[in-house]
Amino acid sequence: MTSAWRATVLTLFPEMFPGPLAHSIAGKALAHQKWCLDAINIRDFAKDKHNTVDDTPYGGGAGLVMMADVVHGALCAAETLYEGKASPQYIYVTPRGAPLTQAIVRTLSQNPSGIVVLCGRYEGVDDRLVEYWREEKGLIEISLGDYVLSGGEMAALTLIDACVRLLPGVLIKEEAKTSESFELDLLEFSQYSKPRIWQNKVVPEVLLSGDHSKIAAWRQKSAEQITKERRPDIWKAYDNQRASTKRTQSGKGGSFAAKGD
Repeated sequence: MTSAWRATVLTLFPEMFPGPLAHSIAGKALAHQKWCLDAINIRDFAKDKHNTVDDTPYGGGAGLVMMADVVHGALCAAETLYEGKASPQYIYVTPRGAPLTQAIVRTLSQNPSGIVVLCGRYEGVDDRLVEYWREEKGLIEISLGDYVLSGGEMAALTLIDACVRLLPGVLIKEEAKTSESFELDLLEFSQYSKPRIWQNKVVPEVLLSGDHSKIAAWRQKSAEQITKERRPDIWKAYDNQRASTKRTQSGKGGSFAAKGD
């Protein structure tokens, strides 16, 4: 399926893919060709008989740096997979990148061609390579969090999974996308299932009422409380946005515009 959203991963360990992406939601979507995956071995583009992909850093220091010319060859090979299509988003997963958010994931999933993800190893990639592809192809740098992994592969798996579940037709219940953590700028509300009573803990009565408006109000309050307690950073941004929206509405429509707040 040539029109499917494509994820191309550049890695020294192509055997890590699809890995967990072959299972569950992403795996079913992959089997049904709702998206496609390529893993390109960076070592295939080495310039010597030893398949060397890294060397010592100029200026000294510990570790090795992945060589610009080798990685460039791999990126050029990835580019050919998208010929005749809109440009994919090129991504380098690195602790130096911008923190991954649901907003970024949503944007990436909406790219009609898909993404190309470069996975670094050792001390990372020669910065000239990153600079060149940023200037010429719009490469962006993304971080999964403030910690260090052995390489970019685990970050790439997470990033791709987050994107795939937002592709059209991947989730059976499309409305599930809009009720999850971060989609409404809050953490998700508390969830319950059978049995109704477990370890003397009872499911809130409102969820058994069948009153959809009361249930929606309870879930909103639950999401707000959980976010405020567990992620004060998200709550602060949400509260500021809410206050800004109220001010805008009040300016445009007076007290009527703020009805129901």
